[in-house]
Amino acid sequence: MKIKDVFEHRNATISLQEIANSIGHINNIMTQSSLRNRKETALLATQYLHRVQLAAYESALNQSTEGIQRVALPFVVIKTLTIKNGCRTENEMFKLKTEKESMDIACTAITGGGMGGAVAFISYKSIESFLDSSFVSKENLILDEKLDHFQLNSKVVSGTTGCPKNCSLATPVNFTFPHTQLTGESKKPLCVYWNDISLGWSNEGCHAIFYNGTQTVCSCSHLSTFAILMASVVLAEDPVLTVITYVGLSLSLLCLLLAALTFLLCRPIQNTSTSLHLHLSICLFLAHLLFLTGIDQTEPKVLCSITAGVLHYLYLASFTWMFLEGLHLFLTVRNLKVVNYTSAGRFKKRFMYPVGYGIPAVIVAVSAGVNPRGYGTPLHCWINLQKGFILSFIGPISVVILINLIFYLITLWILRDRLSSLNRDVSKIQSTRMLTFKAIAQLFLLGCSWCLGFFLTELIEEPFRSVIAYAFTIINVLQGVYIFVVHCLLNQQVREAYVKWFRTMSKVPESDSYILSSSTTHTHVKSNFRRKRSNTSV
Repeated sequence: MKIKDVFEHRNATISLQEIANSIGHINNIMTQSSLRNRKETALLATQYLHRVQLAAYESALNQSTEGIQRVALPFVVIKTLTIKNGCRTENEMFKLKTEKESMDIACTAITGGGMGGAVAFISYKSIESFLDSSFVSKENLILDEKLDHFQLNSKVVSGTTGCPKNCSLATPVNFTFPHTQLTGESKKPLCVYWNDISLGWSNEGCHAIFYNGTQTVCSCSHLSTFAILMASVVLAEDPVLTVITYVGLSLSLLCLLLAALTFLLCRPIQNTSTSLHLHLSICLFLAHLLFLTGIDQTEPKVLCSITAGVLHYLYLASFTWMFLEGLHLFLTVRNLKVVNYTSAGRFKKRFMYPVGYGIPAVIVAVSAGVNPRGYGTPLHCWINLQKGFILSFIGPISVVILINLIFYLITLWILRDRLSSLNRDVSKIQSTRMLTFKAIAQLFLLGCSWCLGFFLTELIEEPFRSVIAYAFTIINVLQGVYIFVVHCLLNQQVREAYVKWFRTMSKVPESDSYILSSSTTHTHVKSNFRRKRSNTSV
């Protein structure tokens, strides 16, 4: 069934209640339709809006008496005003209110300067789920500042006086929209209308004259279908924080590279544990390198989406390998009889790679399948924060942090009971101090920095937001330093290997110098011998 079929064979005196019942049938069509793409959604919704407005307006215009009519259903509220005897004063205003939404319109805008006229004000209760923020394009918006993360934050309403499309009103119409969600200071509302031509939201001819955290009042020079679009104000970059980010990432990349080479080439320490460290270092190195070079490359959009997807995968893989590290340490300590790593063999390597690289791939594939537009934003090549898509990242790493925290608490509890019996030659104080240090460092590796990142929302005001941002950045970008220091520099076998490498490298120049010196001496002696022989012959 088509939407227009619902209104066919209706007479001119149809009641507003009958109109509302017909709209109920349309609403069912909208809800039950199998929409193949965004264009079909937009076309069907546009047809829906036109039919509703036209039917409500004609019902009001054909009323025999002057006055206000109202009908409320679960899916729509309609309020109409019919004028038969002209305006009482030149500046007479009318307020039409559905539930919480309202429209203030001048009498002259309704009558058009004549004696009669009608206006319909309609509030929808489900259309915003179809015409959501995915129909927002910056090409259709007039912006005087940088905005990002657009999201509908009101019900959708329509107003009509029978005026043709794009006709301007001499007196602007004001709409009051309660917000569906509370907003912070970093959010800015945009008064938008549904553009039938571009099939998207536009703010041309509309602007906000008042707004706070709970409502927005819009002033528009034309009538159409309207809503509130909430956007995040893009704050100016902190130069100090930017320097810390780039310097920290560069240092982290260097340390991760050195750590990976150490785990790969230092034979005395090669075991399951160092294999886990190696893959963690590789994932973090690639993630930080891609972040440093591609996070701001938003054009072309396809490449930006790919960058965001790869970043999502690499960071998830990093956390997965961190989880495997925690699991390996827990299994090792639980089965310890003496202080060694012989129980590492229990940790099967054939399970490491499917888990370490397979699970993140599955999460990213499912996320991309559910919401293909979730990767890439107008400002950064990262996960889109709208529609809860960020949960595809926050969810898995929260689980990793929680599980590994449990692993470490149990590990420390076991070590406390067994430490004295495991190695009586080692001072208990020194051992406990070292274990505590490594546990804290490992906890950072398991995502303490991202715990701080969870609080970086618009609900956190300054100066706490800046403090959290600095702490998050400093800790996060220096993860490579933690890995290199804790797993390499604090390892005696690694330090001994470094010393051997340095000695080997330092011996090469000395050997070359000795060979060159010996060659020169031999040539000099040979030359003198030939000179003496020549003199003897003479």
